[in-house]
This record gives sequence, C-alpha cells and structure tokens, in this order.
Amino acid sequence: MLDVVWDMETGDPDDFITLLLLLGHPEVNLKAVTITPGTPDQVGVVRQALRWFGRDIPVGAYNLDHQPKSVREGTGPGEGRHGPRGVCVSSWHYKAYGEIPPSRDAAPGPEVLRAVCDASTTLITGAPLKNLGGAMKLPGFQVGRIVVQGGFAGEGVVPPERQLPKFRGMVTCPTYNLNGDPKSALEALRYPGIGARRFVSKNVCHGVIYDHEMHDRIETLKDKSPSLRLIWQGMDVYLEKKGEKRQNRPSPPEVEESAPEAMGGKAFHDPLAACCAIDPSIGAWAEVELYREKGAWGSRLAPGSGTWIITGYDREKFLRTLTALPVG
Repeated sequence: MLDVVWDMETGDPDDFITLLLLLGHPEVNLKAVTITPGTPDQVGVVRQALRWFGRDIPVGAYNLDHQPKSVREGTGPGEGRHGPRGVCVSSWHYKAYGEIPPSRDAAPGPEVLRAVCDASTTLITGAPLKNLGGAMKLPGFQVGRIVVQGGFAGEGVVPPERQLPKFRGMVTCPTYNLNGDPKSALEALRYPGIGARRFVSKNVCHGVIYDHEMHDRIETLKDKSPSLRLIWQGMDVYLEKKGEKRQNRPSPPEVEESAPEAMGGKAFHDPLAACCAIDPSIGAWAEVELYREKGAWGSRLAPGSGTWIITGYDREKFLRTLTALPVG
C-alpha cells in the first residue's frame, strides 16, 4: 500500500475526482487531506467524501480561521455554471453530489502535513503549494516524495514527436499551481527534507482528456467500485452540461495521439498526477532542473538533480490504474 497525502483545491472538478480516486483505490492508504485556501465550503465537500467512504482522517486547511462565511451562511459568490457555488467551490460539486453543508472541522494545513508526513509518505499536490510552503517552515518536516501537478517541460526536454501542438517549440510556459505560490514552489526544489520530486506538467496533462470513450469505460465498471461510481456520477453531470454526452456527439475523428484535446471533454490533470504517483511507469520522465523566468516555468536537462518531470505517458497504463478495482 502506498501511503499518500492529497493537497487540493476545489475550483475545478479534477481535484475532487482525484480525492474519490485516492479514497477507493486498492493500492492507496490515504493518510490525510489538505486544502487551499481552506474555506468552510471546501472543508465541507472534503468531509462529505470521507463520510461516503467511512473514513475519519485528518483534514487540513491553509487559512481556515480567516476565510469568509460559507454561501450557506448567507454570503458567497452566487451562481456558477451549474447553479449556486460555494466559496472557492465550483457549483459542479453541488450539482453532481447534492447539497453539502459547510464544515470547520479542520486543522491548520501545514501542521497536518508535518504530523502525518514521513520518509515513507508520498505527498501529491493539485493546488498552489501553500500548505507545503507552510510545512517547510516548521521544524522537523520531511516527506519521502512529492508528486506535483504543475511545471512545464518543452523544447530541449520533450522530443518533438511528443510535444502537444499548443506547446510546440515552447521552452517556458506559465503554470497555475506553481504560480499560485512561486516562493514555496522554488523552496520545494531545494528543501532537504523532501526525498524525491516528480512534476506532472502541463506539457503532458493537457493532453489527457476525460471524453465519452473514457466515460463509457468507467460506466461498465462503476457498480464494482464506490470510487468509480462516484467519479462516473460527477463526470456524467459535467459532460451533460458541456454538451459532451455520447448520444449528442458523432464518433470522434482520428487525431494524432499527441493532441487528444481536439476531441473535447474535460482535461484530467490531477487524476494523471495521482495515477503517476501510484505507478510511475505510466510516465516517461526526464531528470531536470526546474526554473522560473518572467512568470513562466521551464526545465533544463540536469542528470543527478533528483527532480523529474514527465515528458509523455502510456494512456492504457493510466486507464488501468485509474479504474483499478478493490481487492476481493
């Protein structure tokens, strides 16, 4: 079993889908969840997922004590694409899974990371690295491995035949999660208490699309796994809203393997990162030095750096890991 901590946000379905994946995966022991920024609505949806799986594990919030009231307490940002949304929670969560009450049942995120991480723990991050940044300031914090959804590898690192058309020839590119707290991201590259570093970057994850073909594949398995049932339920709502339901679409045209985003659907960034943490052989990796330049991130080949970035992936291995069924 892989000991995992999941650091997430809730502005996009990806992170919550990844939480469901990690909670039910037979090869994962989810030790804790930390959230950025940590609003009561965010804590509420995480606590709801834990209840579905009968789990009582630590939940950390980066800044819970200084967050605005929940939309369910009379304030909030109003309507989203799918209906009422929470503070830092997309309306998709409520449309897909029903009314979820807010919660303040959380501890400070950096302290949770220090308490639960050790040399045998993998920290997977799908959010700006604020909780990790706070943990690195606390005495004694260590973690065996980080798998970060973020970063960029381009020309000079990724072979031309693997470059997505939208990034072809690029050396650097802005990346949301690392730019959400660049100081912490840069510190994570040099912090001695981190054993290994892997970055699942946008040059690959932007080509991983949850489309009707993947939806159909999960539908055939959903009754065998609570995780897959809940993932299918949420993505069914998403695809319906986006007009991507299979019955409303013609069969996809043949497209080059490096550009599946042309088929539509939902980019599946964070689930790829989680699956690469479970099975690193899903990815092709290059050992690099990551750097930031004028608000954009890039990579240079650097053998011996101990930092690895993804340059390609095996789609079938990814799908097998994503859809793994519980033992027995």
